Amino acid sequence: MIARLPPMALAILAIGVLSAMDVLIKIVGARYPTVQLVFLRFAFGLVVAGSLWLWMQPGRPSREAVKANLLRGVIGLVTATSFFYALQTLPLAETIAFSFLSPLFLTAFGILLLKEQLVPRLLVGLAIGFGGMVVMVLGQGAGGRTLPLPGVLAAIGSAVTYALSLTLLRQRAQQDALITIVAFQHIVPAVLMAAPAAAFWVPPPGWDLAIYACIAVMGVAGHLLMGMAFKRAEASKLAVAEYSALIYAALLGFLVFGEIPGLATLAGTLLIVAGTALAMREQKTAGVPPIAPGP
Repeated sequence: MIARLPPMALAILAIGVLSAMDVLIKIVGARYPTVQLVFLRFAFGLVVAGSLWLWMQPGRPSREAVKANLLRGVIGLVTATSFFYALQTLPLAETIAFSFLSPLFLTAFGILLLKEQLVPRLLVGLAIGFGGMVVMVLGQGAGGRTLPLPGVLAAIGSAVTYALSLTLLRQRAQQDALITIVAFQHIVPAVLMAAPAAAFWVPPPGWDLAIYACIAVMGVAGHLLMGMAFKRAEASKLAVAEYSALIYAALLGFLVFGEIPGLATLAGTLLIVAGTALAMREQKTAGVPPIAPGP
């Protein structure tokens, strides 16, 4: 039934699922250290993704695929840890807005690592996007609000590493099964964060474990829905779906946390979106996935 939805509807649904997942992460994140939050998110997710992998039986990955996906798993761990910390310390809308810097970093990595063409208008898009980031950070003071610097740096850092992860994904997306990529995305963080999580462990009650289970299901479902959308349509035709994350973030942030984005956030976000649209239009890469709101 879901598979019959138009690609645009699938992409918007995927972003909605991942945005709702971010809300749950922010809710439980107030009660647990970041390392435990990351571990439980991916440990539960590994059960879901691993079960789907066994059910779908996509075949054993090659040694090359294992190496590449392990590297992406490590980068994904850094991305998730940074992003979850940002969710714990920043309002939801601001955290999601900073994630829209990823296409700009993706463009830069494409030029540096994949030798893609550098054109003048692309540089203009990058400049506009980074200008939006400056407005969003420095403009908060004018409205009597301040964003915690560690949270801002974590959000920007997650955008950088997520862009690097997508750059590597573009080299594997046509070679590996989607469920294999998603499974590795969970194996590495779950294994590497087990010891740090144990060191700072806070015993979770049953209700919180149920929330973590929901987070896991929503995370895997969101990425699979996104993959389904991009199997049936080019990224350039689905790019507009990315911006639904801003609507989800503003709406859910207000309804659940009573957060109202300030003028600096709105102005900075508009600049980031404008710069991203310009940069991605000039990039003309059909295989680039959108920026999903959350690892």
